[in-house]
Amino acid sequence: MNTITSERSSPDGPKTDWLEVVRQNVANLRFGSVQITVHDGRVTQVESIEKTRFVASRDDVGPGQK
Repeated sequence: MNTITSERSSPDGPKTDWLEVVRQNVANLRFGSVQITVHDGRVTQVESIEKTRFVASRDDVGPGQK
């Protein structure tokens, strides 16, 4: 799981564009979810959860499992 915390804007530091972080996370996912956490009306965290899916072949199915 990747967790990226956005920085608040400050005069001496860069501000992370949270919308761009969300776009990148969605673009990099095949299966999964992107969660945005908000505190006091501001995006404070973006989490990306990637899932790996396996397709079962007919040979993988055991007896009594169709």
